[in-house]
Amino acid sequence: MPMISNQMNVFCEIHFVFRGNSIILQGESLPDDAVVRKCFEMNVAEDWFAELEYGYSALLLEKDTPNPAGCIDMPLRDFFHKMKGIERINDFISITDETKNISGSELAGLAARARGLLNFKQDKRFCSKCGAPLIDDLFFTARTCTHCNKQYFPQLEPAIITLINKGDEILLARHKKRNDGVYSCIAGFVEMGETIENAVHREVLEETGIKIKNIRYVGSQSWPFPDQLMLAFRAEYDSGEIKIQEDELTDVQWFNWKKLPKVPGPGSVAYNLIHGMFE
Repeated sequence: MPMISNQMNVFCEIHFVFRGNSIILQGESLPDDAVVRKCFEMNVAEDWFAELEYGYSALLLEKDTPNPAGCIDMPLRDFFHKMKGIERINDFISITDETKNISGSELAGLAARARGLLNFKQDKRFCSKCGAPLIDDLFFTARTCTHCNKQYFPQLEPAIITLINKGDEILLARHKKRNDGVYSCIAGFVEMGETIENAVHREVLEETGIKIKNIRYVGSQSWPFPDQLMLAFRAEYDSGEIKIQEDELTDVQWFNWKKLPKVPGPGSVAYNLIHGMFE
């Protein structure tokens, strides 16, 4: 099914409105038709589309525009966490079609899809083969060249994230790009030609200097910042001493489960790993 870029797709029952990495809520719920129409009337929508097959529309607000009246920002990962505990979304959003009576986790998945496709539409504007502009494909979730007809489909970047334990301790690292004092799990992208298991071994060895064993896959999560699929693992320490990859990390330490440093917040894959949410 295609993405339909039509401002009047307000007949969808579910509306996702985003600004940056936040989702806009109307009180405690998703925005209604009136809010979406107001965004178009105020000319503050940077991009938009609808997927009728999934029954939702998605709209990206311009960066510095004010929220519609009665609406607030929520970081998208907080929204993921909020949805995790909701079995049925009837109390969160007015659904008239019983077939749309989905769970909170399914709604979070739709939100991740919507934000990821907005990223895709923003990033894929010109054909890499001939340089002509791209438009939304008429039949598929894709972008098509207006000159040579080459199609571009959304791509996912698979990334691994691993929690390593040694007895009652876990290995956590502070990333060089973060200045908030947060320690997290070892993570990295899967490289061309690797298996996922190879990537886990390589990333841990490259960043910390240690070898691991008994790798176990525990879960996954869509992470549309901008297009990752996070694959979560647990593993055990095997051998080696900590040797930091200094261009990536500023500190790596073993921490006792009962005396953890500041770690990523709820809704993140690292939080779910550290707190056993995948178990």
